[in-house]
Amino acid sequence: MKKNKPKYKQIIDAAVIVIAENGYHSSQVSKIAKQAGVADGTIYLYFKNKEDILVSLFQEKMGQFIEKIEHETTSRQTAEEKLLTLVETHFEQLSADHHLAIVTQLELRQSNKELRQKINLVLKPYLNVIDAIIEEGVEEELFRPNLDRRLVRQMIFGTLDETVTNWVMKEQRYNIVDQAQEVHSLIVHGLARSGQ
Repeated sequence: MKKNKPKYKQIIDAAVIVIAENGYHSSQVSKIAKQAGVADGTIYLYFKNKEDILVSLFQEKMGQFIEKIEHETTSRQTAEEKLLTLVETHFEQLSADHHLAIVTQLELRQSNKELRQKINLVLKPYLNVIDAIIEEGVEEELFRPNLDRRLVRQMIFGTLDETVTNWVMKEQRYNIVDQAQEVHSLIVHGLARSGQ
């Protein structure tokens, strides 16, 4: 499998840097090859074209991202703790890799419909984690029972996503992880049963 070949990861990591620094449309395959320290032709042993690099990059990086979120949230007891861990881990991972944050928040947004659908498929396991936390929150009577689950999932993901995008647009001048507590509090209170 190509993913286990040593140069695959090298090319993915190089693509993150090149796309973050030049923008997707100005990132020629030759620039990515140069950054990875491989010949242009080597890229085509692993990827069909530049779009394939972008999709693979997202699959690879988001796969690791989601794995970490699943692992961290599973080790928490209540829905409230799990939600805080989800917010913190989301912010921590993107603040730890500025280039990746630029690619996920800005460059992937400019993609065509077909590419967006592939990206949404990759995000599905992450949305499943959010769904499980919502379900648990309702069972624990932390959240009110009559919630539109799909809307809540979009709201939680959208809130985290927009908070990171705003941080990227402000050239990452502040520590986004510091906002995790407040974002968590806003979500919990927004979904809470009345009287809580």
